[in-house]
Amino acid sequence: MSKVSINKPMIMTISLVSLTVLTGMILSSSYVSADDSIVDQVTINVPESCSMTGTGMNSHTAEITNGTYTADIGTTTLKAYCNDSNGFSIYTIGYTNDTYGTTTLIGQSTSNTIVTGTATSAGNPDTSNWAMKLTAVSSPTPTYPITLDNGYGSYSIVPSTYTKVAHRDSGTDIGTNAEGSTLTTTYAAYISRTQPADTYEGKVKYTLVHPQDADAPLSPQPATARCINYFPNGSNVVGTMGCQSASDGQTKELLASNFSRSGYGFAGWSDAFDYATNQNAHFYGPQETITVPTGTTANGLSLYAVWVPSAGSLQDSTKVAQLCGTGSGSLTTAPTDGTANLSSVSALTDSRDNNTYAIAKLADGKCWMIENLRLESTNSDNSTGVLAQGYNSSFAGLATTESDNFTYSTTANSLYSIDGSTVKTISGNYQAYRFPRYNNWNNQSTSANRPQNPTSNSAFNNTTNAYMYSYGNYYTWHAAVADTTHYASGDYDTTSLCPTGWKLPYGKSSGNGATAGGFYNLNYKINNDSDVTNSTASKKIRAFPNNFLYTGLFDTSSVNNIGFYGYYWSSTVYSDYNSYYLVLTMSGVTPGKNGYNKFYGSSIRCTVDT
Repeated sequence: MSKVSINKPMIMTISLVSLTVLTGMILSSSYVSADDSIVDQVTINVPESCSMTGTGMNSHTAEITNGTYTADIGTTTLKAYCNDSNGFSIYTIGYTNDTYGTTTLIGQSTSNTIVTGTATSAGNPDTSNWAMKLTAVSSPTPTYPITLDNGYGSYSIVPSTYTKVAHRDSGTDIGTNAEGSTLTTTYAAYISRTQPADTYEGKVKYTLVHPQDADAPLSPQPATARCINYFPNGSNVVGTMGCQSASDGQTKELLASNFSRSGYGFAGWSDAFDYATNQNAHFYGPQETITVPTGTTANGLSLYAVWVPSAGSLQDSTKVAQLCGTGSGSLTTAPTDGTANLSSVSALTDSRDNNTYAIAKLADGKCWMIENLRLESTNSDNSTGVLAQGYNSSFAGLATTESDNFTYSTTANSLYSIDGSTVKTISGNYQAYRFPRYNNWNNQSTSANRPQNPTSNSAFNNTTNAYMYSYGNYYTWHAAVADTTHYASGDYDTTSLCPTGWKLPYGKSSGNGATAGGFYNLNYKINNDSDVTNSTASKKIRAFPNNFLYTGLFDTSSVNNIGFYGYYWSSTVYSDYNSYYLVLTMSGVTPGKNGYNKFYGSSIRCTVDT
C-alpha cells in the first residue's frame, strides 16, 4: 500500500490594505475678522490593494491501494480580495522541492516519482499520475464570482510554467474585502499496480497578479542537453531561437537575440528567469564569450531574455537627464568586473517609430544605447523633419522599402563615393538585402556555434526564422550623419540619425575621441583606464551591459563578416572617402582609430552627453 501526500499550496500576498487619515492643523487667534477663515482639511487615501488567502490546505493526504483512482484528496479554498478596477488573475505552477516547474510527486525515501497527468488509467494503466481541478464558488451572497481559464474546471495536468487558471475581468464590481472571489482546488491520483510503496510529496504554487491584463509571472524552462537554450521569457515576445550546441568547459560566443517585445528594450541574457529579484542571477551580453558551465552536457543551459520596460521617450530631455545624470533616479555606472546588474540599465522609446531600446550608463559615465539602431523611414518622413535632427535639406532619406533600388536621387542611403561622380550599387540578387532590418543567417541548427560568414545569397533564407533582430539596420556614413555635405579630414558632423539629444560617438584616439564620449574613451574606461585592444578588450566590450555585436557590414556587392566582425560608425571624418569607425573582432577591438569607406553599410550606436 502506498501513501500519496500533496503539500499545501504556497500563497503569494501581493499587498496589504492601508488607510491613511491626514488632519490639518487648526490655527486660532484672539481676534478673527469677518474676512478671516480657517480650513480643517481631511484627506483619506485608499490605495489599490490585492491579496489572497487559503484555508483547508493541510488536508491533501490520502492512502491509495495500487491499481485504483482516488479523487477529492482534500479541498483548499482560495479567496482573493482585490479593489483593482482593472481586475486580477490567478496563476499556478508546480513547485516541488522548492523548484519552479517541477510537477512530479517525489518519493521521500526513494528516487521514485509520480508524474502529473489527468489522474486516470485510460492512457496507460501502468503509469501512476496525479492531477488538479479548480471550481469557481458563487456564494455567499452578494457574490463576486471568478472565471476559470484553460479547462481547469476538470482534472488537469499541473502546469510546468506559470499558467493563468482564473480571473476577474476589468470593469467589474470587485466587491469589498469582506466578500472577495472564491476558488476551490481539489486533487486526484491514479496509482498503478507497479508503483513502489513510499510517501510521495509535491507542491503547487498560486500567485495573484493584478490588473487582469498584467504580464504573467515568469517561470523556468527545461533545457535540451548539450545545448545553450535561448528562451523569450515574457508575454507578447516575437521571434524564435534555436539551440546552440555546447559541452562542459567549452568557450562559446553566445547568439545574438532574435526576440523583440513591444515597449521593452532587450538588455542581454541571464541564467535566471527571475533575474529582476534573484540576487544570484548572472547577466551576459548578446554575443558575450562564456565558458560553458559544468552540467550543460547532461542537462543543457537555459538562458533567458532580459527585458527592460520603457521609462519614457529617447527624445525627452528631462527623462534622459534624470537617467543619465548623477542625481535621484539616475543609473549607476556599470562596473567592469563582470558584476554589472540592472541598476545600470533602463530603456527608452524612439518617438519616430516607437522602437524601444535598452540604454545603460557604461564605464565612461555616459549613457549609450546598448542595442543597434533599427530606424526605417521614407523620403516623405524626411520632408517633415522627423527622420533626423538637423538634417541637411539635400538629404534624400532612407529608401521606402528594403527592396527598393537605390539611385542617385537617394545618394545618402546608397553605396556611393563622396563626390557623387560614381554611384556604386549592389548588384544581382543582393538588391533585396541591401539594408535589411534583420541580418539574416541560416545557421540556427542544433550544431550552431555562431553565424557563419555568408559567401552567397543562398546563405539568406527567409523561411527558417533565422533573422537576428538585434543586429539592427545598416547605414552608409552619410545616411548615419543624415547629410550629403563634403567633409574634410578631421571634421565631425553634429547631426545624425540618432534621436534628438543623442549623437554618433566621436572617432580618433586623441582629442575628441579621448575626451568627449567617443569609442576610444569608452574602450579605455572599460579596460580600467588602459589602452587595451586585444582579445580581452573584445570580450569586455561584448559583455553585459556594453553589448556590442558582430554585425558584419555591407560592401559594394555583398554582406561580409556576419558573426565575426562588428563595424560601427563614428561622427568623425578620416578623409574625403573614409570615416573613423569602431571595428570589433574575436581577437581584438580597434576603437575608432582607423578609417573606413563611407559608402559601406555599417551599424549605429548612439550616445548622449549630460
